Amino acid sequence: MNQDHFDDEEEDARAAALAAGMADALAGAADSPQEQAPHPYSALNPECVLDALDSIGLHGDGRLLALNSYENRVYQVGIEDAQPLVVKFYRPGRWSDAAILEEHAFTEELAAREIPVVPALPLGPDLATLHRFNGFRFAVFTRHGGRAPELSDPSVLEWTGRFIARIHAVGAIKPYRERPAIDIATFGTEPCEYLQANQFIPPDLKEAYASVSAQALDGVRRSYDRAGELPQLRLHGDCHGGNVLWTDAGPHFVDFDDSRMGPAIQDLWMMLSGERADQVRQMSDILAGYEDFCAFEPRQLHLVEALRTLRLIHYSAWLARRWDDPAFPVAFPWFNTQRYWQDRILELKEQISLMDEPPLPI
Repeated sequence: MNQDHFDDEEEDARAAALAAGMADALAGAADSPQEQAPHPYSALNPECVLDALDSIGLHGDGRLLALNSYENRVYQVGIEDAQPLVVKFYRPGRWSDAAILEEHAFTEELAAREIPVVPALPLGPDLATLHRFNGFRFAVFTRHGGRAPELSDPSVLEWTGRFIARIHAVGAIKPYRERPAIDIATFGTEPCEYLQANQFIPPDLKEAYASVSAQALDGVRRSYDRAGELPQLRLHGDCHGGNVLWTDAGPHFVDFDDSRMGPAIQDLWMMLSGERADQVRQMSDILAGYEDFCAFEPRQLHLVEALRTLRLIHYSAWLARRWDDPAFPVAFPWFNTQRYWQDRILELKEQISLMDEPPLPI
């Protein structure tokens, strides 16, 4: 599969969320016809956002801007006599408090080593990073500007590779205890079972999807067997160009919400795009910077297409799990259509072939 297509689809969804779902959340949009009961986010109106900040001693000036986020709700908030801040309201029920605090602790570790990430601010009387208000959990961050990285530029890829390696060097110091791993079970087997058990795949395509996804998971397992046992470390987990802000000082890595345990290659392969020859050049540039700080085991390259396959499967199940959120049908109108599932079947067939090809040479 051409990764540009998958990234474009994801970025279109993010843009749609900003224009539709996030705007609806700010306005307190009515429930969608698909819902029988209000979604928890329907209570997250502008007054709730400002009152939540007041509860920890931050006084908004009324300026709210919904930012390009979707799993959670994220706003830029104007603060009286101070610079605007960014506040993230975590999706109810997704992570435990302990799992969120593990992510906060990881980004604090990184920031303490002058790695360019954006940690949650310690605020309130107890200087906590995770706060509660009216049933919501939220965190506050400094606002960092930046532009999309020029991933076609070898120097940008090398620079990014150096910082990913520094993240991994810290991530390898100790494991997560509360957060799950990126593996075949959580990103492949369980999502496939969820899709089959619920009414999302059209009846005439259900058998075809079951067959091709089973073949795809067999290909993933073969790829993991070829890669062999690999070290598992704390990762960014969702390290694509949309989560890297570029300035003249270099990259800033944002949104560690999907941070999990996994192999190092997980934070590298999403920087790749285009045809195989393009990806070979890109990986070479990334590793030129990465190996300044961390050794790279070439066996990990057997997992590039396997991890891409798992992400495709997990992505479809993620949309299905979130379909009760009224913002999702607005932002993802193409999901759950005949054409959507036909395209997913074709993508997985292509991935089955790609996983049997030799890994990228380095």
